[in-house]
Amino acid sequence: MSERVGTQEQLRWDHTATIDVKEIADRRNAKTRERRLLVALLVAADAVATLSAFFFVLWPALLESTSSATSHPLTDTFSACGVVGGLLLVRLTLGLYLPANVLSGSNEYERSFLASSLGTLALVFAGGLVPTFALSGNQPLLFWAWLTFASMIGRFVVRRVVYLLRKRGVFVERVLIVGANREGIAIGTQLAQAKAAGARIVGFLDEVASSPSEPMPGAPLLGRAHDLRHVVETQRIDSVVIADPAQFKECLAADRDTMRILNDTELQMTPGFFEVFTTGIRIREDGFVPLIALNKARISGIHRIFKSTLDRLCSALLLLILLPLFLLLMLLIKLGSKGPAMYRRRVVGLGRQEFDAFKFRTMVMNGNDILTEEQKLELKDYGKLKDDPRITKIGMFIRKYSLDELPQLLNVLRGEMSLVGPRMLTYPELEKFGEWEHSLLTVKPGMTGLWQVSGRSDLTYDDRVKLDMYYIRNYTIWLDIDILIRTIPAMISGRGAY
Repeated sequence: MSERVGTQEQLRWDHTATIDVKEIADRRNAKTRERRLLVALLVAADAVATLSAFFFVLWPALLESTSSATSHPLTDTFSACGVVGGLLLVRLTLGLYLPANVLSGSNEYERSFLASSLGTLALVFAGGLVPTFALSGNQPLLFWAWLTFASMIGRFVVRRVVYLLRKRGVFVERVLIVGANREGIAIGTQLAQAKAAGARIVGFLDEVASSPSEPMPGAPLLGRAHDLRHVVETQRIDSVVIADPAQFKECLAADRDTMRILNDTELQMTPGFFEVFTTGIRIREDGFVPLIALNKARISGIHRIFKSTLDRLCSALLLLILLPLFLLLMLLIKLGSKGPAMYRRRVVGLGRQEFDAFKFRTMVMNGNDILTEEQKLELKDYGKLKDDPRITKIGMFIRKYSLDELPQLLNVLRGEMSLVGPRMLTYPELEKFGEWEHSLLTVKPGMTGLWQVSGRSDLTYDDRVKLDMYYIRNYTIWLDIDILIRTIPAMISGRGAY
């Protein structure tokens, strides 16, 4: 009852709020200045990248061309301006200065890559018409490589500048979520945790008056869904996220002026299954009907290329370095008990593809025969035994320091696993994850992950799910590198390994 009273007081407060027209205008002007500053930073970064490619790759050829008697002294300056202007025009055409395409993850880098490629082709074509721009030998390839690398570095630096400014309140969006349901709260929590996203969750709207007055910390229930227009105006909302489309449709039917107000606000709709499906989505049309289609894998585009490259290079290098250790462990295992030094565990990978994960054997052969009924029941409930009589002496040492999983470097090299990812699962284990089952199979399982550096076998299945889902939703190449670095002390400590 107290929650309902508190909610009604909050609703009355929202209704009595007044609209400050001057404050709204000032807010709009501030957002316009922020957009112009961002475009200026991006243009400056792209111009510097293009000039660096021009002077380091094309400069020698231009020096030769300007040494002729017919050359004009300003040829170099005109040439540089022409190249920079032309390549910036290519980037403008590809939408690299539009708000929807900047700070947008891999999409921005993919567009930048395409712009560098098209710009280089345009320069080669221009060389056939204007001798000044003529490229010969390996110059086109060098120019393209330099421009691609420099422009991506420039965009990366701009992002870091924006992230720093967001800590000072610049480039921050005030977000309102329509729907305080399970999905709305999950989305709000995710946006609030992703500090680099620059989202300030102002609050929620929901028709259920008995909802908690504060669905998530710092984000109160500001009213009902039909109060959307009033709340957007009084709370200076920049972005509205629709987590409950049914409530939003009722709001539009009750107040036709709502869409007019939302014309100045970013309107975003969730696909309706945020908590269950973590893959990216794409919009497609069938019979002129817009439909949301799910990607088959969570990590795609340039992120997939970076992750795959890191996996293959590091696994190949580690296999060469650790070969003597492999041979030593295999010898000790063979001397300690009968049976093969390695065994294969049938697990489920990306897209439900089954494969054999390699591991060093740490148990005696036919070990289940020595288990008591109580131990078998505990094994069925928890998946592992703390005092497992099946484990050999050398096996205890190998497990403590996670050396038994080193052969999975072969799985990484074969593309079946990744260095970092969710814990690999068998089909019986997968059934325990319920509705999260699909999401866990949208990325390759990893040799290590957040579960490895956060307690390993001491974690419950619920804890593992939370950590794996956090990794899937927040994946970046930098998160992989951070986990790899944290894995070394986790292995040395042996905490949670049995």
